[in-house]
Amino acid sequence: MSKLKLKKGDTVRVISGESRGQEGKITSIDLKKNRAVVEGVNMISKHSKPSAKNTNGGIVKQEGSIHISNLMFVEGGKTVRVGRRVSEKTNKIERYSKKSKEAIK
Repeated sequence: MSKLKLKKGDTVRVISGESRGQEGKITSIDLKKNRAVVEGVNMISKHSKPSAKNTNGGIVKQEGSIHISNLMFVEGGKTVRVGRRVSEKTNKIERYSKKSKEAIK
């Protein structure tokens, strides 16, 4: 299992696949499968049985997961590559934009 350069809450753009070009925030990440769920992207239809919560059942639309390699971090409306380096001030690993060389929040 390798360290990922994207985190929950990051704004990302889909760079390949059926949902190419769409943007959204990462809501969850599966580290074992290297997949992320992005809000409003890769919508799938899930069939649900009637239950106590949903008495009718039916077809529910929800977000499906996307492989991390198909996502790219968005900074200021443009996609940028993300790197990891040791900060000079705090001596901790920080993420930074490879385009502007500035630390990411």
